[in-house]
Formats: sequence, C-alpha cells, structure tokens
Amino acid sequence: MWREISRIGKKLVDTGLVESHFGNISVRIGNRMLITRSGCALDEITEDGVVEVVLDGTCALDMIASSEAIVHRAIYRNTPALAIVHAHCPFAVTLSLLAENDMIEPADSEGQYFLGEIPVVMGGIGSDELADNLSSALASHRAAVVYSHGTFAIGRVLDEAYVMTTQVEHSCKIRYWYDLARK
Repeated sequence: MWREISRIGKKLVDTGLVESHFGNISVRIGNRMLITRSGCALDEITEDGVVEVVLDGTCALDMIASSEAIVHRAIYRNTPALAIVHAHCPFAVTLSLLAENDMIEPADSEGQYFLGEIPVVMGGIGSDELADNLSSALASHRAAVVYSHGTFAIGRVLDEAYVMTTQVEHSCKIRYWYDLARK
C-alpha cells in the first residue's frame, strides 16, 4: 500500500498541488490507518515514509506520524472515507482567504456537479478544532478547504481522493479567474 501512497504523493508534487514536504496522505485499513510521516517529502515516499497507527486513541508511532493524524482519525471516525489526501492547493488556499462566507461556490459545471459548494473550515494545524470542523464538513461533502492552509479530500480509494483534490483546485482556479474578469 505504501507504493500507492507514494504514487499519489508524486502526482501531487508533479502537478503543483503541494510543495514536496507539505501535505499528507492516509488510507484506512480496518481500525488502523497508514499515514505519511511528519516531514516526509511526498515525491520521495519509501516504505519508511509511511507509518501505521491506530484509529481509536493514540500509539507510540504518533510521534513520527503526520501532525494531521488527529484530523485523519476524526475524518475516518465520522465519514465513510477509506482514503484521505491533504494538499496545499494554491488557488483553493487563495479563495479561502478571499471567501466572504464559509463556502466556495464553483462557477464551472464540473465543480457544481461533482463538488457542489466547497466548505471552508477553521482550525489550527493538527488541532482538535480542525479535526471536529473537517470531519463535520466531510460528513456531507467530498472535499473541504481549511482557511489559509489547504484542502482535504476523501474517497473510497486514493485515486478518488486525488481526483477530488484536483477538482477542487480546478474549480477554485476557474472561480478566481471568473471573479477577476468580472471586476
């Protein structure tokens, strides 16, 4: 499974959806999850770049797991997700900073169809507040944007979470250009 995580990490970096050492990826396996290590370069993930931690409670490997492990746990507990991709998509982050409310409305038909409104949530990196806000938003949406930080997308498999990530960024890019052209 680490090879699948590595493949998605490389795609995220190659497409500019993250800088190498930012973002994280996880997969749920029963009552455990595989998650990228803290500080792991997503375009260079090896078997050692992924750790297995429990979903309920904490474990010793939390010390080296992504700082967002608490957020991934909450999402898995409160949604049907089996995979999570967290990226730092530049247009999504920009629109979260410009948003006048807690939703981004896609202007493009694909975004409207596949995403609907995209929630913008608050909370510090790896905080209980972020875990609560994101797991609540993702209970009824396939992706959300953390204000000034990045996107979280869920899926039944990693490829689905990756596609949702790319769709959010595409829709945010279209929305940004559309709003700019209307000024």
